[in-house]
Amino acid sequence: MCQVPLEFTVAKMLLDNRLTIAAAESCTGGLLSHRLTSVPGSSFYFPLGLITYDNKWKTELLGVEKFVLDKYGAVSKEVAAAMATGVRQKAKSDLGIGITGIAGPGGGSREKPVGLVYIGLSYDQATIVKRFFFQGNRDQNKTQSAQAALEMIKDYCQKKE
Repeated sequence: MCQVPLEFTVAKMLLDNRLTIAAAESCTGGLLSHRLTSVPGSSFYFPLGLITYDNKWKTELLGVEKFVLDKYGAVSKEVAAAMATGVRQKAKSDLGIGITGIAGPGGGSREKPVGLVYIGLSYDQATIVKRFFFQGNRDQNKTQSAQAALEMIKDYCQKKE
């Protein structure tokens, strides 16, 4: 039996619910946006994707407050939430998703090891953030992060139905 890729399931759910989503990505480097736009008709639900690796662009493009970055660091639940909210507001979309983490192989610390990822999903007047710890190489961590983000979108859509 052939498994339907998750991005096709998510695309159908977004279309069925007439929802739009914008993405702000750091550690995934655009992989989530790539997956969301690999589905024909994605322009109906995906108005904007931003890759904001540098903190300057998290602040300038997404409105992440500098003091939040200074206090919690770029890899934090606070920044993931701010990225999700910022991209949703910038795109005027129904949903915004923000992903920040440490893909590896370097850049980790005892407090924030390689594989630590925060994903925020912003909607209406609320934002949820989930913390993940993936174990793998850089590509595996990016793939698992994008997959987890798609799962979060799917879960949100299922609750809307």
